[in-house]
Amino acid sequence: MAHRRISVLHAIQNLNYGGMERLFADIVRLLDRDRFESHVLAMQYFGRFADGMDAYATMHLAPPMGRSSMLYPRALAGLVRQIRPDVVHTHSGVWFKVSLASRLAGVPRIIHTEHGRQKPDPASARLIGYLASRRTDVVAAVSAPLAEQLRATVVSAGTPVVLVPNGVDTALRAPRADTGKIRNELGIGVRRPVIGSIGRLEYIKGYDVMIEAFALLRREWSGSEPPVLVVAGEGSERPNLEARIDALGLRTSAFILGWRDDVVDLHSSFTLFTMSSRSEGTSVSLLEAMSTGLCPVVTDVGGNAAVLGPALAHRLVPSTSATALAAAWREALNDEQARASDAEGARRRVESEFGLGSMVHAYEALYVGGASGQDVL
Repeated sequence: MAHRRISVLHAIQNLNYGGMERLFADIVRLLDRDRFESHVLAMQYFGRFADGMDAYATMHLAPPMGRSSMLYPRALAGLVRQIRPDVVHTHSGVWFKVSLASRLAGVPRIIHTEHGRQKPDPASARLIGYLASRRTDVVAAVSAPLAEQLRATVVSAGTPVVLVPNGVDTALRAPRADTGKIRNELGIGVRRPVIGSIGRLEYIKGYDVMIEAFALLRREWSGSEPPVLVVAGEGSERPNLEARIDALGLRTSAFILGWRDDVVDLHSSFTLFTMSSRSEGTSVSLLEAMSTGLCPVVTDVGGNAAVLGPALAHRLVPSTSATALAAAWREALNDEQARASDAEGARRRVESEFGLGSMVHAYEALYVGGASGQDVL
C-alpha cells in the first residue's frame, strides 16, 4: 500500500534573483519526491527561478491583500486552507504574514528560515519576528552568528533555533577555464586581473565601500596591467554607485552589469572574488565562487568567517574599511602562487562543508518533526 507523502508549502516573496531565491529553488527541486509533495507560494510574483519549477511543485500566487492583512490575512488563510499542507516553510520577508495565515488555516507545523538580518535590528523588526516566532515550531538560521542573534534578540524562548548552513551544487559550480565572453564584452585584455563580485546592490552589501577601495587600489597600483572591477547585480543603490564611479573617474575600469544569467562566464573571468558586506548570513554567492575555485577576499561579518574556515581566515578584512579591502586585494593580486593555493583550498572547503545535499537533508528532517540542524541553541 502506497504511503501518503508529506505536503510542504514553501513560501517566499518572489523567485526572481538572489541567493535566497536560488536556495529556495534548490530545496524544492531536490526534496525526496517519494516522501514529500511540494507547493510553492509566491507573495509578489514568480520570477526567473520559477522557470521549470512546476515540474517539482504546484505553483500558487498569493491573492491581493490590503493593509489589514497584517492583522487578519483572511484571503491568504483561505488559500492555505485549500492547499492543506502538513508543513509550511517560510523564508525571510514573509514570516509574519504567512505564519499567521497558516495558523488560521490550521497548519500543524511551521518552519522558518532566516537568511540574514540587520545588526542591530530595528525594534519594530525584532517585535515582528518575536510575534512570528511564537507561532513557529522551528527557526532555522543559515549561520551561527545569525542563530545567536535570533536567540538573543528575536525568537521567543519556547521556539528552537537550529543551524542549517546554506549549500551549493559543487558539481554545477566547478572550476572552468575563462570562456572569454565577459572580457570580450567589456574590452578587458586577457592579462588584466579582474576583481569580481555578484550580489544585491543594497546598502547592507557595502558596494559603496568596494568602489572606494577600488579607487584606492587603482591610485596606488604600480603594475603594468591595472585591475578592473566587475560587479553583477541589481538594487536600489545602483544609481548612487554608478554616480560614484563617474565621480572617481572609474568609468572605463569599474563595471556594474546588472543581474546576469551567465554566472559561469562571470566566475571564469574573475581573478578573485570579493564581498564588502556590512552584514551577511551564509552567502550563496560566496559559496558558489569558492566552489568554482576562486580565491575569496571578503569582509569579516556574519557567516563569512565560518565559510572561509581557519585556512583562509587571512582573506578576511574588517567591514567598512576601504583601506583594508584595497590592501587585501593588492596582496592577493601580487602573489599568484598564494592566490592559486587559496583558490584550491576554497574549492575543497565548500566540497567538504557546504554541499547542497546536506542542507536539503537537514530540512527534510525538520519537515518530518525533527528539531535538529547542526546545532540547537
